[in-house]
Amino acid sequence: MIEAVIFDLDGVLLDSEEVWDAVREELAHERNGRWHERAQRDMMGMSSLEWSRYMHDVIGLPEPPGEIDAEVVRRMAARYRERLPLVPGAAGAVEGLAARWPLGLASSSNRPLIDLALDLAGLERFFTATVSSEEVGRGKPAPDVYLEAARRLGVDPARAAAIEDSHNGILSARAAGMRVIAVPNPAFPPQPEALAEADVVLGSIAELTPDAIQPL
Repeated sequence: MIEAVIFDLDGVLLDSEEVWDAVREELAHERNGRWHERAQRDMMGMSSLEWSRYMHDVIGLPEPPGEIDAEVVRRMAARYRERLPLVPGAAGAVEGLAARWPLGLASSSNRPLIDLALDLAGLERFFTATVSSEEVGRGKPAPDVYLEAARRLGVDPARAAAIEDSHNGILSARAAGMRVIAVPNPAFPPQPEALAEADVVLGSIAELTPDAIQPL
């Protein structure tokens, strides 16, 4: 019996993976970094502590990771305020599931971006608990952020359903022992071995109904 539903943010509620990619690549070029084609996929699911260190160590930005993190967040927030890339149908899916279950959010985004996005989208009131991976020990694919979301919701992880789009996100929710509903991101699709770990694979968030969460 499912007792709570936990959403990912980037790629599920927000079509933001390309925004993250553009902002970090732009910064890398400005600072004479060594951007490469695998960089975005490498950083998907990482916590802010992890990806800012990657930008410093691998991409070669000279600033310390904390400064890199702060600058990327500043640029992301500016873009969200210009136009929030809310996925069509996301607000309806959240509202529909909130009528039946308490909702959580387990995101690799920084806390300020989570709060800003939910506020701009008008969705903040639907979430009982939200967790950033910067608030736990490890980012996705480790289960930490999903386990913490379940803890804050007061539910057994085995009685929670996770809504995910990415390779590392699916593996993270599976490692937490949750029912995994995958809505693959077409721009950054999960690898087949990760998709095979999902209990349900949907074509879009418009298909995210109570029956997908808990079949009759």
